[in-house]
Parts: sequence; structure tokens; C-alpha cells
Amino acid sequence: MEKGSEKATSLLNSDKKGISIQSPEQAPDDIGPLRGQRFLLFDIHHQSLRSLKEALEVSGAEVYAATEEASLRNIIERARFDFLIYGVQEGEPLHSGLFKVFKDRNPSGQVFLLLPHIYYGISEEDEITSLVDDYFFKPIDPKRFVLTLQSLYGRATLLDHSISPVDPLVSQLHPYILFRSSEMKRVLAQLPRIAASDQTVLISGETGTGKELVARAIHFLSPRAGGPFVAINCGAIPDTLIEAELFGHERGAFTGALRRHRGKFELASGGTIFMDEIGDMAVSLQVKLLRVLEEGVFYRVGGESPIKVDVRVIAATRRDLRKAMEKGLFRDDLYWRLNVLRIHLPPLRERVEDIPLLALYFLQRAFTDMGYPPPYPHLSAGTIDLLEKLPWHGNVRELRNLMTRVATLMPDRTVRVLPLHILPHLDEVISHLRPPVNTQDHLPPGVFIPIGTPLRQAEEMLIRETLRYTKGNRSRAARILKISIRTLRRRIKSIGQNDL
Repeated sequence: MEKGSEKATSLLNSDKKGISIQSPEQAPDDIGPLRGQRFLLFDIHHQSLRSLKEALEVSGAEVYAATEEASLRNIIERARFDFLIYGVQEGEPLHSGLFKVFKDRNPSGQVFLLLPHIYYGISEEDEITSLVDDYFFKPIDPKRFVLTLQSLYGRATLLDHSISPVDPLVSQLHPYILFRSSEMKRVLAQLPRIAASDQTVLISGETGTGKELVARAIHFLSPRAGGPFVAINCGAIPDTLIEAELFGHERGAFTGALRRHRGKFELASGGTIFMDEIGDMAVSLQVKLLRVLEEGVFYRVGGESPIKVDVRVIAATRRDLRKAMEKGLFRDDLYWRLNVLRIHLPPLRERVEDIPLLALYFLQRAFTDMGYPPPYPHLSAGTIDLLEKLPWHGNVRELRNLMTRVATLMPDRTVRVLPLHILPHLDEVISHLRPPVNTQDHLPPGVFIPIGTPLRQAEEMLIRETLRYTKGNRSRAARILKISIRTLRRRIKSIGQNDL
């Protein structure tokens, strides 16, 4: 085999029956969700190749690798594979010839491209898209990448993308809240007990994390489920009107009050009132709200008779109420009265495991709302990987809007949702991920070293890439690394002459 092949995988051997393939690092036959799957990897970066190779082998796959296209083509022509994973380099032209050879040799084989960044410039009009089955964007987390492949192609589905809940807690909260991440299970573990009580609840979290959904789940799992659930956004109503909205008003209480109006608290009696964005409420009104919480009594605007209500209060905020207290914008006595039971919802970027589940749910719901009959398109592994990489500043709400746009504008007869279908709809969502203009051209070549890489491997990666940059000129490489030529030779020898 040629020099560009990984040493540990140059095991294409000729015997009496022809070509045989062996993998010295293959997992035992009785384990591994990808056991029986054969992968061919290509990337000029040794460490990236090695990390992905090791992660696939742990999952039971047979893995072969090359770092030069000549070696890659040689392997393709001599053996059969289920997957070709091809690492694309920045500025490298993509030629369809190599992928055509792979497809001819492996009619059912799949080609995955590992692209340098999200804005690499692949479109549905490109000739190569007919040969490529999926796209992923660097940097790749090898373990998560393999988990995603297991979910779609493995014998055991570790990231099953079906919507049906299996965990008892998830089943109990379905369909109010969809999740499977350990983070959400920890946060919501006590939700059934919180619902069974009648105490005030304070829900905190960023915009779009699902605070109202949690409030509804609490209500419908509580003894008050037969009563009304009334929601009000305290930040969406002007200060001059919110008191009347909350407590109602009598006829003639102010200009335009032509008849008696029942407020939200009165309408929610016997049930639950959800007060969203409680941190936006004016301090003057906070005093009156505190009295209602303490005594269960309030007066309509312009009214003289007290009105008694039996209502449970669930409040929510995106603000840090402790900081608001320090600035005098939120009353400390109201804070402690609201903060009896507390739930803090993590942002979507901290519960990555939930993204595939939620994305599929919103996609299917959008198709259903449009009257499309099933079966619906499913998410490709590359699409899942892309969605898991995005920052999601708008959290679950942003993901829902994106999948609705994708479903609405999806080309007819689409079977799989690829990154090509997602990218045009991201707008400003990932604009900050675009390589900076006028700066990238001046940056020297580099190497990505993942956190957790052992120091010895990091040093090896740096030496390899520096020598590649200097085209094997050791004197120049030593100057760049700021070490002596003798030291460089000693390090190269410790790594292995044949590997460099």
C-alpha cells in the first residue's frame, strides 16, 4: 500500500481467494452498534483521522484510512465499503471522479463529506450533490459523530429519533414537554411532586426555553386540572393597563370603562394563573400583587368590595430577579413570596440531546398542519450534526420556527432533510460563524487540537503539520517551532521516522 495510508490499516492482503480485509483493532463480534459496517476514511490531518477512526472502532466498525488521494483510490478499487467519509480541505476543488469510482464499486455505499465550515458553498445545483449522501461540518466531535451514525445506521439506536417517550418521567410529561436529555430529566425530576402541591412556583430561563409549557404541565398534572389555566404576559401590557387586566375594573372606573370587566385573577379562580415575565412588572403594582398572594383578596379598579379568589400562581422570568432586587427594580418581599418552588430551564445549547427529537417533532407537526400525508422526510445524520452545532439564542422557539420554514419550503419528493435544505433558512442565526472577512487571508495555517488531547499527541500533531507546511524542510520547521534542529530530529525519531 502507498505511503499515504494509515500504517495500522494497510491490511489489504491477497490470498488464494482474492482480496481479504482484516482490521486488527476491530471490536469483539458480540458488541458494537456498527459491527459489520465497513468505513473508509480520508483526511490529510493525521490526528483528526485517528480520533474518528478510534471512535468508529469502539463502536465495532471495520475502519480503513488514507491521507493521500492516490492511496484512497487504490483502496477503493481493491475492496468494498459501506461508507466513504471524505475530509475536504479549505480551498480544495471537489472532483466527482473519485466519488463516481466509489459509487460504481459500492452501489449501496454512502459518501459523507466533512466540510471545513458551514459556509463552504455547497448547493443543490452542484454536480457532486448527486454523488454525496450527507454533509458534516468541521470541527467534528468524534464520539457524537459516531453516536449519530449509530442512531441511523447501527444495530442499537442510542440516539433514537422517534418521538414516542419511553422514560417514565418523559411519558408522564408528554405531550406537554418533549425531552430526553439527562439535563432536562434532572431539572424536571420533581415536576410531578411540584404539580401535586399548591405552592407558588417561579420558573426562570432564557426566552424560548419553554417556561409556559412547563407551567401548563404543572397545571394539568395538578388537582386544579379541572379549573381554568389563564396566562398573561406582564411585559406585553402597558403599566397603565396591566392593573385592570389583572384585577378587573368597575364600570366608569376610568375613561372608556363602559362596563364591568373581570380580571385575570378572577377568571383563574379555582385554577392556575401564569404570570410570564414577572420581572417586567412595575414596582407600584408589585405591592398589590403581594397582597393577593398573601391574602387571596383584591379590589377591582374603581371597586370598593374585596373579591376573594382561590388561585395558584406560577410566575416566570427571563431576568435575574436577584440583580433586579439589588437595583430596586423588584421587591425582595415579592421575590421570596414567589420563590417557594423553583424551576430553572437550561438553554437549548446545554441540552443538545434534545435537539434531534425536537427538530423532528416540529418538522412533522409543520407537515401535519399543512395537510401533508405521512411518511414525512427524516433528518439526515449531517443535518442533526449541523443543528447540534448552532448556538440557538432563541432556544426551542427558534428551532420550531426554523423547522416550520424548512417544511414549508421543502422541495417536492424530498426523502431526507439534508444540510443543503437547512442552510438557506438560517439567516442571521449563524452569521457570526462565518469566517471573518479581511482577516482569514492573513492568518497562518494551523492545526485544530481538541481539548483533552494528551500532550504527547498534541506535540506530534504540531510537528506533523509544521513539516507538512514546510514541505518536509526540517530546518525551516525547527525555526517555526523555535527549537533546535537537533531537538526536532530527536522528537521525530521518538514519533517514528516512517510516520513523518
